[in-house]
Amino acid sequence: MTLLNGMHLSLKGVFLSLLLVSSLLIIGLIDGAEAQEKTVVANSVGFEKTTIVEFENSGNTDVQTFRLWLGSDFSFKSFKTEKGWTGQKTPQGVLVFSTEIPVKPGESVKFGIKTDKEKPGINWKALDKKDEQIEIGKTLVSDLPEPTKTTEPSTSTPNGDGILSDSSFRLIPDKPKVGSTIRVTGDSFGANQEFDFYLNNKKIDSFETDGDGNFIFTTKVPETENPDRVDFIVKDSKGKEKAISLRLGESEDRMATVEEIPLKILNPPSVVNPGQVILVNGQGEPGSTVTLTVKDHTGKVIMTNTAEVDNQGKWTRETLLPLDTPLGKYSVAITDGRENKLFNVDVESSLTIQIVPSQIKFEPGTTMIFNGTVNPNQELEVILENPFGTEVFSDIIQVDESGFVEFEFPTSFADEEGTYILTAFQGDDAAIVLVGLGELPEAQLVATMDKMNYKSSDVAKIALDGPASSTITLLIIDPGDQQKFSDTIILGPDGKGSYDLELTGYGSGVYTAVVKRATSVTERQFSVGLQTGSGEIKISTTKLEYQPGDSLLILGETAKGNVLVTLELINPDEKIIKT
Repeated sequence: MTLLNGMHLSLKGVFLSLLLVSSLLIIGLIDGAEAQEKTVVANSVGFEKTTIVEFENSGNTDVQTFRLWLGSDFSFKSFKTEKGWTGQKTPQGVLVFSTEIPVKPGESVKFGIKTDKEKPGINWKALDKKDEQIEIGKTLVSDLPEPTKTTEPSTSTPNGDGILSDSSFRLIPDKPKVGSTIRVTGDSFGANQEFDFYLNNKKIDSFETDGDGNFIFTTKVPETENPDRVDFIVKDSKGKEKAISLRLGESEDRMATVEEIPLKILNPPSVVNPGQVILVNGQGEPGSTVTLTVKDHTGKVIMTNTAEVDNQGKWTRETLLPLDTPLGKYSVAITDGRENKLFNVDVESSLTIQIVPSQIKFEPGTTMIFNGTVNPNQELEVILENPFGTEVFSDIIQVDESGFVEFEFPTSFADEEGTYILTAFQGDDAAIVLVGLGELPEAQLVATMDKMNYKSSDVAKIALDGPASSTITLLIIDPGDQQKFSDTIILGPDGKGSYDLELTGYGSGVYTAVVKRATSVTERQFSVGLQTGSGEIKISTTKLEYQPGDSLLILGETAKGNVLVTLELINPDEKIIKT
């Protein structure tokens, strides 16, 4: 009985064991089936410190991202990706490769990486578009196949052809650099033949094909070569040859250089002026994009610009600071996606007159509005001229202690369309503003003067506007049409300038100020020593009716000679059309 009970218990234990094993097998099969749905296979092959990792998606889920990391004894130096992929190295030393076009089932993708040591063990993780893990694993680097050594005696004959019509060879890597080690592989050459390997006209190695006409050997690009286009040539004993033409890279590995160039800002400006072209440059990762974001003191984003980093790791960005930029402190944040840099800049102005229009272009019938800041508690004279140089508005404004000014000029549908010139004078300072009516204002060389008539003891103020930082010539022509004076003026980075003209020694009469730059010329007439308030003035014309395009001759007479007379031509709408 005891024996039977023992046998019963043993059979029961065996049955339970078989049941447990069957359950585990079933669970394993189910898990295996699920794993098979999300399988990603990794293979890697290496040459020295460079490794090519290939991932094949043999599951049913698209792969959007790969993450690669190494053990504590290894570190990544650089990487390369296939077209359409972007790569980034995190501060923790993880390489993250991502794409907008995922790796679909049955497809594969390759990445090139360089490490500080040979044969690393590469840990990896494949993720889907939701950043959820598909597969995780580790791949060990295997060597490229070694050259096949031919031990059989050569069966070639002196008359055998080494290079055939379908012979071909290639280099690994396919973009070698000066001083780098390369492998050369070829097929479809003559079997068991001897060949020489040339770089241009310089023999750098010899080798022999195997019995199938294939070969593989390792050699080195001489350090003395220049990074230029060269020919790699395989030549047989009869002088027949096959060649590959390509450009050698610099001796330092560009991939390593890419990772070793940190983001830098070189000599950032600390003070800038409105209207100035600001130049910011620096260093960064070759081929990347640098983003510059400008914020005011409240943290509000004022502008955002980008700059491309060239293959030498250099980037430059030029930005025109608008004339209406408020003065104050600003911060400039620069990033390349990996690193962030920040510098501060003060927007100041060397000009004491800062006047801007509410908009650059006004439509006929609307009101031109101007505002800005000037010296407080001083009179400000403003003059607005139409495209024909006729003064259409002028005013003298008493500025209060705030220094803020605002004034306007109502336009009509009868006003001439084009570029209007506003000139503002205050003490020794002058400023010019261009604004458009019906069209955008045209950049032009502009010169205005604070008066039309001066005493010989006065200093004439000439306000100038033109291309930024340009050099212009000022000529003064006397009443006898002879050159009285000349000088050269350099405009500021905002295209603004002013000139104080001493009139000591100028006799009575009408003079002309001529401002020239290349083919651009503008003129202003002014008088010195002429009287005002001459009494009665008599004027007449040669006829009473004129047709459009006719010349209008005006005859005048005053009680005194040698006086300054201002004439204004007014249309039926009481608008001044000529002064």
